[in-house]
Amino acid sequence: MIWFRGLYDLKNVDSTFYLGGKGSISSDLIADKFSYVGKNSVLPPKVKIGKYSMLAPNVSILGGDHIFNNPERPIIFSGRPQMPSTIIGEDVWIGANVCIMAGVKIGNGCIIAAGSILTKDTEPYSIYAGNPAKFLKMRFNEQEISLHKKMLKKQSVDINYTKNKK
Repeated sequence: MIWFRGLYDLKNVDSTFYLGGKGSISSDLIADKFSYVGKNSVLPPKVKIGKYSMLAPNVSILGGDHIFNNPERPIIFSGRPQMPSTIIGEDVWIGANVCIMAGVKIGNGCIIAAGSILTKDTEPYSIYAGNPAKFLKMRFNEQEISLHKKMLKKQSVDINYTKNKK
């Protein structure tokens, strides 16, 4: 699963982390168990991905800003402010071609629809879509959220997903 560890010099990823193909991945990426990053994704420094989270292809986390308020310097020579951490919670699904601003915190259980631009923190168990991404609806009701939280606390999860309950 981690054939790329040497290629990207990733020291803080779980052995079950999977990278779907080439991309631009910072060596300080922290990725918990069974997390996945799709091909051509861009993850700058200070990104943490929680367990069971999936990033589809072409997800980009924009890596900070530029200092632009000095009239005596071109922007390219003005430097960058300290980059904030971007936190992706547990069991999050981020669709293809999503753009996330650095410093955003995505709550556990969230879904971010394909093509969205996420500029603000999200509430847990919520579904967001659009440009800018806006709240659409809750993923689960309160009872289901309680069950999901219990599942996330377990040390192991039944990953035989081919036997879904009907």
